Amino acid sequence: MAFKGVDYYKIDELLSDDEKMVRNLTREFLEKEVEPFIAKAWDREEPLNIRELALKMGKLGLLGATLPEKYGCPEISYVASGLISQEIERVDSALRSFKEVISGLVMYPIWQFGSEEQKDKWLPLLARGEKIGCFGLTEPNHGSDVASMETVAKRDGSGWIINGTKQWISEAATADISVVWAQTDDGIRGFLVERGTEGFTQAFQNRKGSMRVGDVGELAFSDCKIPSENLLPKSVGLKPVFMCLNQARYGISWGTIGAAMDCYETALNYAKEREQFGAPIASYQLVQEKLVTMLIEITKGQLLSYRLGRLMDEGKATYQQISMAKKNNVSVARMCARTAREILGANGVSLDYSPIRHMANIESVYTYQGTDDIHTLILGNDITGIPAFTRKL
Repeated sequence: MAFKGVDYYKIDELLSDDEKMVRNLTREFLEKEVEPFIAKAWDREEPLNIRELALKMGKLGLLGATLPEKYGCPEISYVASGLISQEIERVDSALRSFKEVISGLVMYPIWQFGSEEQKDKWLPLLARGEKIGCFGLTEPNHGSDVASMETVAKRDGSGWIINGTKQWISEAATADISVVWAQTDDGIRGFLVERGTEGFTQAFQNRKGSMRVGDVGELAFSDCKIPSENLLPKSVGLKPVFMCLNQARYGISWGTIGAAMDCYETALNYAKEREQFGAPIASYQLVQEKLVTMLIEITKGQLLSYRLGRLMDEGKATYQQISMAKKNNVSVARMCARTAREILGANGVSLDYSPIRHMANIESVYTYQGTDDIHTLILGNDITGIPAFTRKL
């Protein structure tokens, strides 16, 4: 059954024709190219053929969608870009992660902090899906505490020498270009490290219980020498890092609602067909209460992301507002996946149905791009004026 959408508050009426066209185009592409194969790939932990999919997504204008046309990007609204994320994560979180990494964590920093030469070289290739990128930030010993990263870059004549390790990196094994963050004598800086550079290795991590169709892995640097022109010249300090993360967090707020919508529709359709004690289980009060709760929370999440998208388009969104949307909507998806699994009963653990996959995938989304606790502290700091990230013991 083709997905029809969940729109109890008629949010479609607030979208432009172009935004609806982008959403529908993305939905049709996914239903044809990805959805039929996702459960089998997830079961076997076989990453999607991201090189093939990237070319198709690039042709449709799904990568770097909000960036300027002069670099080969569609330059669509943030709301339209959010709708792309919604549709992709409705099918699978790992593929939506790919979209967010390429668009918000690779193309965005090159555009914002790179030289004109770097922009001209990389942005069109990434937008067309001809090159794949990744974002090297998280480390084995440092996730939320970005400022304490151990990867170091030292000046060496006309270039830089990088040493360190990055872990849990989306598209790590596949990437042609890695945006890598490292400590320098001038503070944290961003670097472009190309595939095949001496001293640079890329590895795939398997045996995951989540994001099983995605390329998640490790980047390692052992006296990895890169030329000086591979430094992102405007990347200085932590602010650029968090500007990138906010781009991805925005997309997550939409994407997770897509996962929640899929769980809700799956549970609703199942409940209307599944009979117990002589009647469809949808006719029982307890089941209806679960479905209603899912619908209410999805609707609130949709409105949150829609308003945030308009603020992003106006250049008025704050990082605290982005944190609220990420925190809330991931929690909504987590609840909807769990509740849908309950409604499906024993069938809920079968990969013939999507909620169990969403349940597992959302656990990763709940952690990355800022844990739920971190977003709570961001909001708490904003409303009280008191930072609670550290304690002096």
